[in-house]
Amino acid sequence: MVKHYKAIFYAILAAALYAISAPISKLLLKEVPPTMMASFLYLGAGLGMSFVDMIKQRKFAEKIEARLTKQELPYTIGMVALDIAAPIFLMLGLTMTSAANVSLLNNFEIVATSIIALLIFKEPIGKRLWGAIFLITISSIILSVEDLSSFSFSFGSIFVLLASVCWGMENNCTSKLSVKDPLQVVIIKGFGSGIGSLIIALALGEKVSNISYTIAALILGFFAYGLSIFFYIYAQRDLGAAKTSAYYAISPFIGVGLSLTIFNEIPTTSFIIALSIMIIGMYFASTEGHRHRHHHIAITHDHFHSHDDGQHNHIHDKTVKGNHTHIHTHEEYTHSHKHSLDIHHSHAHKDEILYYTNP
Repeated sequence: MVKHYKAIFYAILAAALYAISAPISKLLLKEVPPTMMASFLYLGAGLGMSFVDMIKQRKFAEKIEARLTKQELPYTIGMVALDIAAPIFLMLGLTMTSAANVSLLNNFEIVATSIIALLIFKEPIGKRLWGAIFLITISSIILSVEDLSSFSFSFGSIFVLLASVCWGMENNCTSKLSVKDPLQVVIIKGFGSGIGSLIIALALGEKVSNISYTIAALILGFFAYGLSIFFYIYAQRDLGAAKTSAYYAISPFIGVGLSLTIFNEIPTTSFIIALSIMIIGMYFASTEGHRHRHHHIAITHDHFHSHDDGQHNHIHDKTVKGNHTHIHTHEEYTHSHKHSLDIHHSHAHKDEILYYTNP
């Protein structure tokens, strides 16, 4: 029972850590240019999680997680490239619209991820998720319209939506790495995307003269982009995908509350309407569940697993208990089970598409 409550705490902590990203980034953008800011956020995540990984390796000498191989290289490159574009769009959006708007518009990533998974990977979408897609899209349109009389759109909101689409594509790349070491994936995300964004920032002539803002941006990246993923992963391994994503669904609304408080903003009528619609949409998304048949071809691979998950019944020469990693074979089979939408950084071994939310 203590372990269960600890996992719930981790899920809520992950949500709160990511929620601080938009309002604090908005403050730091006063001194840090957008592309440079995107770079520092990911570099902070990469540096911080490298330190966490080093501590973990010292504590657990034996190999527990599976490492990335050349087979995952195309998806790794796609993940890094999209993670370069997405935060740059997001930071540009933050310079043009309110942090509260950005916090809510981030949820459009669920729409992008789901539609891309349907079109490219033929992943079925349940009735609740279709409802969530409709409501989140309507809410995003309301947040994006700058002038109702001329129906003109806010450039800031459009940049945030572009970021969400990039992250939606990135989520589908990252799902292909879901059975590998999550810390390694985060570190590659951090350094690959951080260095890529830094090169673009320097090419654009961006500079930062205030070193304290640079350090603050790196620290923010470690907490909001790095540790958020770390705590989410460990929450999910005890709670499962559905429950963890349900707890994490509070993140954008924490972000809205922080943004309105920090910037002393009074929400407009259209914002309140969009917020109400978004809450219903997020409820549908976090409680999504459907059942359909899966056909699995025979596969030999290496990943983190245990023998009580219903999917791994191979035999070891020696008795093995708990989670472990080694090369093993899954026989070809067909089965049916209930799916749940995971709207964050899922790294548990599942046979359906796994959904990740930024970073």
